[in-house]
Amino acid sequence: MLNILDSHVHFWEPARLRYSWLDDLPSLKRAFLPDHVPTGGANWSVEALIFVQADCAAEQALQEVDWVASLASDDQRLQGIVAFAPLEKGEGVRSTLEALRRQPLIKGVRRLIQSEPLGFSVQSEFVAGVQLLAEYELSCDLCIRYFQLRDVIELVRQCPRVNFVLDHIGKPDIKNHLLDPWRKDITDLAALPNVMCKLSGLVTEADWQYWTPADLWPYIDHVLTVFGADRVMFGSDSPVAYLAATYSQWIEALMAATESLSSAEREKVFYQNAARFYRLANP
Repeated sequence: MLNILDSHVHFWEPARLRYSWLDDLPSLKRAFLPDHVPTGGANWSVEALIFVQADCAAEQALQEVDWVASLASDDQRLQGIVAFAPLEKGEGVRSTLEALRRQPLIKGVRRLIQSEPLGFSVQSEFVAGVQLLAEYELSCDLCIRYFQLRDVIELVRQCPRVNFVLDHIGKPDIKNHLLDPWRKDITDLAALPNVMCKLSGLVTEADWQYWTPADLWPYIDHVLTVFGADRVMFGSDSPVAYLAATYSQWIEALMAATESLSSAEREKVFYQNAARFYRLANP
């Protein structure tokens, strides 16, 4: 039985908070609560979850934290929260970080970069905001598209005291089977010791309807090669991933792609690495 810590899940309730991006995805525009994440399958068990901010209206971000924290009383698998913070405010983000620090489930911060123009994440104020995370003992999730990797490499170099994790392996163009320049840029990012990588979100970068596990293997193999089994963690990106796959389909595809790993390495990828990165009390 493979015990799993899912390092990347989302919950939302559109009747409670505003998620404008869901207007373009009607199949997802309904409530998704922790019970949408299965407890397990024939040979795997989902033991713990990390919630990652779901891009509600920025002014509602602290409400999102309070609401998600309340869900933990009903589903004890929920053991950490990665919250939104307006890092582009530089020193001005301190008030948000102070508020977040009062919630014990908060483990890290994510400010979405994927929809911002090139250069956004290397602006001086953004870099200063990210650098503050070390002072508050918070990690930083990086959600970008593959063509933003060079900017993120420069950001990480300027923040050596911050622990980063790259969401969705940097969103390469899997649908069109493009490996470069993603492959080289991921190699350069992996050379920086304070970065880990989530094996998450791959199915929605592939052809939603016609993807096969073989489409994903070159990307998974490269991530495991350059980061190593100690710096990669499993994530489902549910329910967004449901646009292209069921929860079980993604787990089965990744289990097949990691068959060559030892049992100890698999335990790291599917559980231990995320527990260490997000500082869970009982990894």
